[in-house]
Amino acid sequence: MSQPTVILATASYDHTIRFWEAKSGRCYRTIQYPDSQVNRLEITPDKRFLAAAGNPHIRLFDVNSNSPQPVMSYDSHTNNVMAVGFQCDGNWMYSGSEDGTVKIWDLRAPGCQREYESRAAVNTVVLHPNQTELISGDQNGNIRVWDLTANSCSCELVPEVDTAVRSLTVMWDGSLVVAANNHGTCYVWRLLRGTQTMTNFEPLHKLQAHKGYILKCLLSPEFCEPHRYLATASSDHTVEIWNVDGFTLEKTLIGHQRWVWDCVFSVDGAYLITASSDTTARLWSMSTGEDIKVYQGHHKATICCALHDGAEPATS
Repeated sequence: MSQPTVILATASYDHTIRFWEAKSGRCYRTIQYPDSQVNRLEITPDKRFLAAAGNPHIRLFDVNSNSPQPVMSYDSHTNNVMAVGFQCDGNWMYSGSEDGTVKIWDLRAPGCQREYESRAAVNTVVLHPNQTELISGDQNGNIRVWDLTANSCSCELVPEVDTAVRSLTVMWDGSLVVAANNHGTCYVWRLLRGTQTMTNFEPLHKLQAHKGYILKCLLSPEFCEPHRYLATASSDHTVEIWNVDGFTLEKTLIGHQRWVWDCVFSVDGAYLITASSDTTARLWSMSTGEDIKVYQGHHKATICCALHDGAEPATS
C-alpha cells in the first residue's frame, strides 16, 4: 500500500476509527474498536503508526496496513486514557489517564517505563518542545510540570480552584502555554527559562473565550509564522480562532451542530480539522473561516481527530 502523504484519522462513540482522504473526503479504511470508546488519537512522527487511547489501554495500529489488529497494546493504566503523544523522534510515548497518572512508554519495549502521580483524573498532557518536560492538567484544576531529567514534579499551578483543566497547549517555540477549563476560560502564561531547569510561568492573559466548556485548545504550528493563532473548540458548537498577539477574536468557525470535541492544525496552519458530536469531522480554511470539506461516515459522536501532513523527521 503506498503511503498517503496526508494521514487523517477520526474516532467515534460508534467504536470505529476511520482513515480519510483529506481532499476527497472518502473514507478508505475503518478499524473496529469494540473494547471501549477512543478518547484520543495521535500519529507517530514518522507517520507509521496511529495510537488510540481507550479505556484503559492504548493501542498502536499500523497506518500502512489493512490489518484490523493493533501491532501493540499498552496496558498498565486502570481507567480512561485521555491524553497520548510522542517524543519528536518517536522513541517514546506519553499518556495521561483518569486513573490519576501520567506515564512514559518506550515504544521498543513492553510495559511502562515511568509513572507520575497527579492525584486527580488527568484530562490533558502536552510535551514541552524541549522534549524534557511534560505538562499535565487534571480534574481538580491542577497544572503540573514533570521534569523528565530530574524525574520529579518541578512546578504546580492552580489557575482556578476545583475547575477542571480540559486542555493544554504549548507554543512550538516554548514561549507560551495555554490552559482551557470547564468555565470557557483560557489562562495564558509566558514560559520563562529560569536559571535552573525549571520552567517559570508568568501570567500573561485571561481570556473568556466561550460561555460553554472548552473541550480543546490548540496553538498554531511553526510554519504558520508570522501568524500565531489559538483555536478553542467548545460545547457551544463553535471553534473560535484568536490572534495570539493581543488575544483578539479573528474568526468564529460555525457549521457544527453539536459539541466540538477536538481540533488539529495542518502543518502550515492554513487549515483546521475539527471533530464533533454531530458525527462529522470538518476541514476549515483558516483564511476564509469556511468549512471546505465534511467527513461523513461515523454513526455517533466523533470525539477525536488526528492529522499528520508534514514531513517525516530525517532519520539519523
